Amino acid sequence: MLPPPSLPGLDTRHSRLLSVPGRGADAGAHRTWHFLDSGAHLDEHGASPAGTILAVHGNPTWSYLWRAAVAESARRAAEGAPAWRVIAVDQLEMGYSERTGMHRPLAQRVQDLAGFTAALGLEGPVVTLGHDWGGVVSLGWAIDHAAELAGVSLLNTAVHHPEGVPIPAPLRVAGARGMLAASTVHTTAFLDTTLALASPRLDDAVRDAYRAPYADAARRAGIGGFVADIPIDARHESFAELERIAEGVAALTVPALMLWGPRDPIFSDRYLDDLATRLPHADVHRFEGAGHLVAEDRPYADAVFAWLDERVAVGVDAVAPSAAASDTDFRPIWRGLEARADDDDSAVIDMARGGAAEPLRVSWRQLNERVRQLASGLAAMGVRPGDRVSLLVPPGPTLSAIVYACLRLGAVVVVADAGLGVKGLTRAVRGAWPDVIIGEVPGLTAARVLGWPGLRISTARLPRVSAAALGVATCLADVAALGRGAPLPPAPAADDPAAILFTSGSTGPAKGVTYTHGQLAALRDVLAAHFEVTAETGLVTGFAPFALLGPALGTRSATPDMDVSAPRTLTARAVAAAVRASDARMVFLSPAAVLNVVATADALTADDRAALARVEAFLSTGAPVGQGLLEAIGTLMPNASAHTPYGMTECLLVTDVTLDQIRDGAAATDRGVLVGAPIGANRVLISALDDDGRATGEPSSEPGLLGEVLVSAPHLKDRYDRLWLTDRAALRETPDASAGAGGEGRWHRTGDIGHLDARGRLWIEGRLPHVLVTSEGPLAPVGPEQDIERVDRVRRAAIVGFGPRGLQQTVAVVESLPPASRAALADPELTAAVRASTATPIVAVLVVAALPTDIRHNSKIDRTRLTAWAERTLAGERPVAP
Repeated sequence: MLPPPSLPGLDTRHSRLLSVPGRGADAGAHRTWHFLDSGAHLDEHGASPAGTILAVHGNPTWSYLWRAAVAESARRAAEGAPAWRVIAVDQLEMGYSERTGMHRPLAQRVQDLAGFTAALGLEGPVVTLGHDWGGVVSLGWAIDHAAELAGVSLLNTAVHHPEGVPIPAPLRVAGARGMLAASTVHTTAFLDTTLALASPRLDDAVRDAYRAPYADAARRAGIGGFVADIPIDARHESFAELERIAEGVAALTVPALMLWGPRDPIFSDRYLDDLATRLPHADVHRFEGAGHLVAEDRPYADAVFAWLDERVAVGVDAVAPSAAASDTDFRPIWRGLEARADDDDSAVIDMARGGAAEPLRVSWRQLNERVRQLASGLAAMGVRPGDRVSLLVPPGPTLSAIVYACLRLGAVVVVADAGLGVKGLTRAVRGAWPDVIIGEVPGLTAARVLGWPGLRISTARLPRVSAAALGVATCLADVAALGRGAPLPPAPAADDPAAILFTSGSTGPAKGVTYTHGQLAALRDVLAAHFEVTAETGLVTGFAPFALLGPALGTRSATPDMDVSAPRTLTARAVAAAVRASDARMVFLSPAAVLNVVATADALTADDRAALARVEAFLSTGAPVGQGLLEAIGTLMPNASAHTPYGMTECLLVTDVTLDQIRDGAAATDRGVLVGAPIGANRVLISALDDDGRATGEPSSEPGLLGEVLVSAPHLKDRYDRLWLTDRAALRETPDASAGAGGEGRWHRTGDIGHLDARGRLWIEGRLPHVLVTSEGPLAPVGPEQDIERVDRVRRAAIVGFGPRGLQQTVAVVESLPPASRAALADPELTAAVRASTATPIVAVLVVAALPTDIRHNSKIDRTRLTAWAERTLAGERPVAP
């Protein structure tokens, strides 16, 4: 039986039937299989296949799930690209394959697939592709056919379910006594529920195509059989086969790819984490927002073929070892702490003491001992190198001790700060899927309520009832007691993973950025060398990522009294108090914190001003900082050299510029924000924008070239965590990725746009997604915004586009002075002043009380959100706050 014609996206010329001798319990019978095969198209175009993709669907789909892969195979053959034949089967009892009425547990289905490939005469190299329970079956085939296997690729699936954890609710309900047949066979409930998991909702014609082979109860028996075959525990007949496959997967060394939809109520990130542990060399990409039917939600076929091109070398069946970072001269990030292990001077000072008269001071000796105890205690509890530890603890002595203990142990520190907001923090924690969560009560409460994974450890000892309610296993005091006197575990190497730091989420979902120990050490070294940090420097920081560097630098650090998740809570008096308590010579604040420090300067006492006058260096980063703001902070710290380094979570220090250098640059004709020259061994290149606003130019140091900023540094990130496609985009046509470019080191596309001047200094002009494409070509937003912000009645401005790409018109959205009471069109006088301020044609001027910004920095304007708001407003909708 063949599928009917005209199913959306399915070329019926790919449909084939094959009679296959049965195996196992089916031996002696012949069964008719339906499958999709792109082989005829490859033959038609004279394309010799590099290999075969063997695609296996799950329950309750059929080979229609893989139509995009089949079509891509045919397209590539027609265009002369490297071609892979795609064979997408309908498993027996499913799709348009034969209904035999036979009971087919997992082991039988693995044998069924082996019989099919034997009858087809399939030879290697073969890459398996599986989804749902088809993923398990495909992996069973893979471990049984090592000689033919060239790689494995998976969409949401599982090979192991943890003991004591209930199976996912939809499967539990469908498989319940009395419900199985009713929900899977007698009605289309299970099928309908699965199709409803697509995001966004499937087109009606596509939904009907998935339903087509399951028109009546007799044809849906296989759906019920699959659900009944879910091995809940060791008593189930398929449990042993699932265990065999799980163990076999861990022994695979071929290239592996996992494409995942995290919004899956069935195969959640729990199962991805398990598979990633078994296949640590796998390339993994989580499609944020995608669900169980990730093949319908995202362009999986493009990803699979790109991966084949890059990762699967035909004739090579093992993963090539990665180049290890050299341990020569490697000085671990905790070495500065160990060097002062016998020092009773203050190492960390916590000013946020909830109204306490005196700050909490922790000496180098105390901190080092606590780090050793926690590292040994966590190891004794079973935390192993490579395990992920999520920290929901504000900056201060406790966080410092935990971080350095985890680093010393070799555990991977996951830092997703509260500045991401509840939704962003939940996405980050679940995406990283930590093995352990260490937190204070607010963080542990969120973990419990929102279902975050991981063994939970509280920073303070909790009452038994509270600990039970929060699912807390133990507290740090007990961990330290366990480690007291115990030996330290072996130290990690330079190329071992050390930390996952999350981006701010200001330009999309926050991304986890993975650093190795060698890269963290390089960051410490470039910071220490450039800013001449010594043991006596002292550091006050109101910016969470840098609050942890004091012990690494071997200098005391103080966290001022503030809510670090809300930088605008920092006051001038709190900074002065922290400087005075730590005798610090360096202060590091975010731009939003600087704004409030300047705004609250009138409250400073004579003693406060005297303390601030002792500061020798002031740093602010996280977003471009203008001359006016640096000059304002300079009046409070008159003897400090004001710096605004440029960097990002992926490379925390790239360039640096001082206030004096900014003043010097004010006379230049360059547009944008001057962020200075590269620090140390860092390098910056520009990939020019084309007429469509895309960064397609060959990386260059040519002055005046507007394009995407590319950076290289010893402390550049290792990769994005479980975002393989994002990594590929960040490496696209960079010097070390481009053939013949002759580049050295590692590079990263930042997503920022700007240019280099004749002196090699970098000017930032916005973000790549925010470039307007007008009839005159691409327009960077920052230059016109700077023009507009010189208007007396404008506090801050943002430029957004209105209309179709290529014909976009420029709209200015401003925070006016005095502040507007509501969003509206600007009055005629302000509109005229804004238009007169810039050579860029402005079609409309809108005023708002406040421009939308990111949560963490409170300063990066959310231009994507603002663009959508402006379009709605100019289309006639009632203006409301963006």
